[in-house]
Amino acid sequence: MPSLTEFLIVAAILFGLGIGGIILNRKNIIVLLMSIELILLAVNTNFIAFSHFLNNVAGQVFVFFVLTVAASEAAIGLAILVVWYRKRRSIEVVDLDALKG
Repeated sequence: MPSLTEFLIVAAILFGLGIGGIILNRKNIIVLLMSIELILLAVNTNFIAFSHFLNNVAGQVFVFFVLTVAASEAAIGLAILVVWYRKRRSIEVVDLDALKG
């Protein structure tokens, strides 16, 4: 069975990939949303690992709330992007300045 350190290393790699995706790609919103999902997956991995090794169910329950927020964020974000693409024919971040009030 993997140790806690191995789970934390996997979570750190996922978190680093998510941060790297946000920093390196600032043009495509789909990649930004995927990077945010990687960061949330890293957080969930930490919750599950600590919950398992501390014999506490609270972390596993909290993961369900994070997954719910992540799913709603993805659904709403993609819906906004579909409408924006139909109107402007572009989903680049620099084009979103037109959304300012």
